[in-house]
Amino acid sequence: MPLTRIASRLQHIAPFHVMEIAKMAAALEQEGRHIIHMGIGEPDFTAPPAVIAAGTQAMQDGRMQYTAATGLPQLRSAISDHYRQVYGLEVAPARIIVTAGASAALLLACAALVDKGAQVLMPDPSYPCNRHFVAAFDGCPAMIPCGPDQRFQLSDAMVQRHWNEATRGVLLASPSNPTGTSIAPDELQKIVATVRSKGGFTIVDEIYQGLSYDAAPFSALSLGDDVIVINSFSKYFNMTGWRLGWLVVPEALVPPLEKLAQNLFICASTIAQHAALACFEPESIAIYEQRKAEFKRRRDYIVPALQALGFAVPVMPDGAFYVYADCSALADDADQLTIDILNQAGVVLVPGLDFGAHTARHYIRLSYATSMENLQEAVRRLSLFLSDRWK
Repeated sequence: MPLTRIASRLQHIAPFHVMEIAKMAAALEQEGRHIIHMGIGEPDFTAPPAVIAAGTQAMQDGRMQYTAATGLPQLRSAISDHYRQVYGLEVAPARIIVTAGASAALLLACAALVDKGAQVLMPDPSYPCNRHFVAAFDGCPAMIPCGPDQRFQLSDAMVQRHWNEATRGVLLASPSNPTGTSIAPDELQKIVATVRSKGGFTIVDEIYQGLSYDAAPFSALSLGDDVIVINSFSKYFNMTGWRLGWLVVPEALVPPLEKLAQNLFICASTIAQHAALACFEPESIAIYEQRKAEFKRRRDYIVPALQALGFAVPVMPDGAFYVYADCSALADDADQLTIDILNQAGVVLVPGLDFGAHTARHYIRLSYATSMENLQEAVRRLSLFLSDRWK
């Protein structure tokens, strides 16, 4: 039977290379190898006891029916309170849409805003799914090369230089995956003003905003009600598999996004929503802050350790749990280097291939969302691997 014809848009969506590396690692583990995973960006911490208890209680009470497509009213209010307490911002609960993870939030935003042929500016390197979300709706992701001098982020000057008749908006992430770097608030303010003057949209992915280590809490929502912000319970709140996130949008966008959410998702997981209410309890916040301090401790260990091994870290990551390291002094091809490191040292790293063409061959991404013991063992193995390589 002939294969059904596949939609042409899939030609613009590449495989997620980090998952291919993960499959290779799993095969080695089946052979009995001990592998240290520093590839996939997932906290090694799980939901705190109060969150698990809240989800369990919801199931025991039978509170598992569909919610409104925009989410539980009490959860939207809790998120609003969180913005007030952490960022000093008044964000109306009516502007908050609870989604099936940040991925669903980005899909909804792109479905509402990206027409066929619409160009969306974003940095190269950036999270690969961001460009694929745009391509899924027949838009054109415009990857703009951004190096260490720009903290691997778009600048206002870049936005102005690359904006053209087809451009409809920008898609940013601060802090960023894969680099762990943030956009300076004054630079982000300039970008928002430029995009606003051109009648475009600004989407800022803030899923790592809770894991910012070196500056006071800041959200792009402080720059105007027209800024669209994506967030998630996966990273700071340690709920990756629960698939829960949210969007903050201008009031005028709520009805069209609600309509889309009704049709595409019905609603986010009801159990996850009830559980997430406990994320904002004081005892849970205390746990998250302790874990955030541990992530910072790991960063402060792994960055100088990588530099001592010969990797260059041209920009200190100020958030998330990633290091974007230049490996060009050690190898000509980051992709082959990560495969060699996996096979010979048993350490999973990710090449720049996933994150854009600009830095693909010369950079690797390392996730330090693993124990300090694993980080120390990984450094030991990398040291032996590199010593043998240069013999």
